[in-house]
Formats: sequence, structure tokens, C-alpha cells
Amino acid sequence: MTRTVTARDHVDRRALAAAGVTVLLWASAFVAIRSAARHFDPGALALGRLLAGSAVLGVILLVRREGPPPRAALPGILGSGILWFGLYMVALNWGEQEVDAGTAAMVVNIGPVLIALLGGWLLKEGFPPRLMAGMAVSFAGAVVVGFSMSGGGHASVAGVLLCLVAAVTYAAGVVCQKPALRHASALQVTAYGCFVGTAACLPFAGQLVSQAATAPLPATLNVVYLGVFPTALAFTTWAYALARTTAGKMGATTYVVPALVVLMSWAVLGEVPGWFTLAGGVLCLAGVAVSRGRGRAGGV
Repeated sequence: MTRTVTARDHVDRRALAAAGVTVLLWASAFVAIRSAARHFDPGALALGRLLAGSAVLGVILLVRREGPPPRAALPGILGSGILWFGLYMVALNWGEQEVDAGTAAMVVNIGPVLIALLGGWLLKEGFPPRLMAGMAVSFAGAVVVGFSMSGGGHASVAGVLLCLVAAVTYAAGVVCQKPALRHASALQVTAYGCFVGTAACLPFAGQLVSQAATAPLPATLNVVYLGVFPTALAFTTWAYALARTTAGKMGATTYVVPALVVLMSWAVLGEVPGWFTLAGGVLCLAGVAVSRGRGRAGGV
């Protein structure tokens, strides 16, 4: 039987494409952060990234002539700006200096689970069995990737706690952002959230100026790249997709990131993954496929 393609199908495809852009660019951010973090402290790196992102988003707002967001969207924008754009980025940069990459990956990947739980509770999205099953499979894959990448490295208690803070602020930021998208566009929510995060990180301005003066050009370009692509572009495509699906499903989509990071590290840094790492990446992808599958009601 031939199925008629509806307007909803086109919206679903655009949202899925936007989510794909997000996870691809967020995965690339791990490679860029690894290089830039050798020359910039966590707060300076976060501020530099946010300044570059704010500049790009500000120009786009002017070109599109989009004014300030409606007042109803401000609480969500403030919450996501402080928690996700601000605290999350500093905590993640700092935590990755204290623990090995595998431990960081395992702890931070609690975030999507928290998004599903908070979204089901606070946003009344419920707890679809298919989503919960897919997230369980993906989380198991993230744990496998984490163990395989840890290489027996030492994980400090402070580092683990910082990664846990990153996971919690990431989840809380997404849950704050979702209601704001009912009142404002994806560009407005992203841009003004980035502005708020930049303001929150201004205490690191002195560090950024002094370290940018001595950092090699490639490290500075990595900071700019982080601001333009994984921040300005990827957070906007994320907001676009989030406005068209549930927070839980969007959180589950980010489990593609560990698999992509493994492949990018292999291609760009020459870090050849072992079979255990590849198996974990396959589990991550399988879990996302399960969680994103259509039930009877369909959906993005």
C-alpha cells in the first residue's frame, strides 16, 4: 500500500536533519576542545567560545530583523543561558582536565537520562517504553566506550563531580529551554541564551585576554570554530528540532555523539579505536535507533 507523504513528514525530516547537524558538530567540538584546552583555562575557553557564538548570532538576528523574544520566553532563556551555556561549558572544560576522557564520557552521558526523567516529570512528556529502552541501550554503549577509552587513567573525585555538574546543568538547561520555544523562535532562544551565558562568564575576561595573547594561532582558531559551529549553528539547529519533538527524544539523539567522536578521533587525530570501543559505539547508535523509532502515534 502506498503511503501519502504529508506536511508532517516534511517537518519531521527537517527536524531530524537539524538534529543530525547538531550531533555532528557537537562531536567535532570534543576534538577542538582537546587542542584548545592546552592553551586556555576552562573559564577562558568557555568565554571565548561564547563570545564568538554571540557575535555570529547577533549578526544573524540583525540580518533577519528578529527583535527581542517575548516576555513569556525569558524565564526559560535565562535558565538555559546560565545553566547550559554558562555553567555546563565551564564545568565540562574543567572536568576534562581532571579526569580521563573515558570517565568524562560516562559521567556526562548521565545527562540524556536526566533529560528524559525531568522531561517526563516537569514537562509532562511521559515515559514511553521505547524511549526508555533505547536510552538504556545507548547508555550501556556510552559506558563501554568510556571504559575502553579510559586506559586506566586516574580519575579525581573533583573531576568526577565537575562532570556530574556538567551533566545536571545540561539536563536542566534543556528542560528550561523547551518551554521557551513555545513563545520564541529557535534563533531567538539560542541567541539570547548565548548572550546570557556570555554575561555569566565575563569574570573570566582577564584570563581570556592574557591567554589569547600567548596562545598559538591554531588554538585561537579552535576557540573561534567552537563558537561559530558547535555553538551558534549547532545550538540553533538543536532548538529548531527540540521545538518539534520531546526533550527526552532529543536527549536520546545525543548518544550518537560518542560514536562520532570515536570516528573523528580516528580520522583527525589518528587514534585507532579498539574493537571494544567500536562495539560501544554500535550500541550507542542502536539505542538511538530504538528510541527514535515511531510508535503508533508517530512523531519526530
